[in-house]
Amino acid sequence: MKENFTEREIDRIIEMAWEDRTPFEAIEFQFGVTEAEVIKIMKREMKASSFRMWRKRVQGRSTKHQKLKPENTKRFKSSRQKHISHNKISKR
Repeated sequence: MKENFTEREIDRIIEMAWEDRTPFEAIEFQFGVTEAEVIKIMKREMKASSFRMWRKRVQGRSTKHQKLKPENTKRFKSSRQKHISHNKISKR
């Protein structure tokens, strides 16, 4: 695991982990951290009560694990949502 994440990267990892529809595989693709490493980051960076609440919510949740999602699941993307590619800010 990369140990020297910037504060912004840690914030984004936590934000993605909190999002119900963002699978751990997406976090691994963007930041190179496994589900177990995300859990360690969350435990280290959050208050104990917030971490317990998050773990209880995501444990076994099909939307957080790509393998548990039904194959025919359609993804919704708002027409107003900006295109995000590999978590890089696009230049105008």
